[in-house]
Amino acid sequence: MTISVCIVDDNKDIRSALEQIILMADGYALVGSFSGVEEALLKIPLVNPNIVLMDINLGEGESGIDCVRQLKPQHPEILFMMCTVYEEDEKIFQALAAGANGYILKKTAPGKLLDAIRELHEGGAPMSSQIARKVVNAFQFKTAIVDPVETGPSGKSISVLSNRENEILELLAKGMLYKEIAAKLFISQETVRKHVYHIYEKLHVNNRVEAINKFYGR
Repeated sequence: MTISVCIVDDNKDIRSALEQIILMADGYALVGSFSGVEEALLKIPLVNPNIVLMDINLGEGESGIDCVRQLKPQHPEILFMMCTVYEEDEKIFQALAAGANGYILKKTAPGKLLDAIRELHEGGAPMSSQIARKVVNAFQFKTAIVDPVETGPSGKSISVLSNRENEILELLAKGMLYKEIAAKLFISQETVRKHVYHIYEKLHVNNRVEAINKFYGR
């Protein structure tokens, strides 16, 4: 059975490369290729593909996650697979919460990309190994923690977090970026990202806004 595919990516070179992968493969048909959210929202329902490869960053304005969030409830039969460079926990969980059915990285080899598309079409939920590991770890951690999370206003620590994690959460609440937090605490951005990931796990949240709300006791 031929699998119909749409591509949404604002980078012309990447979009062209993805187009060639689909066009040159047996059993796949390219039925649409779009550069932005507005065009995708209008044309994807018209061509009604089996699979949409959706980038996250689509320039200024709405993102690929926003696009999925709008289209998925109206067209549940269309399967959306994020195809992106982003490996951040916040992006992963936002995309899955919006209705994405799979999440792979753009550095995925062409053969594995095609395998992921077919797996998705056959009922699977393909994810790059790095992404799957993060999702599994998050769910395992949530299942393991049974103690209630204590929250408090700014300046008070949250008991389930370490001192360093509380420190980073307070800086997040002040609106600081990862690189700014790294510079202030004399640690690497990657270390900041790891701490933030653990904060999200421990607080049972998916993004910065939810974590900050916990910090302020809301």
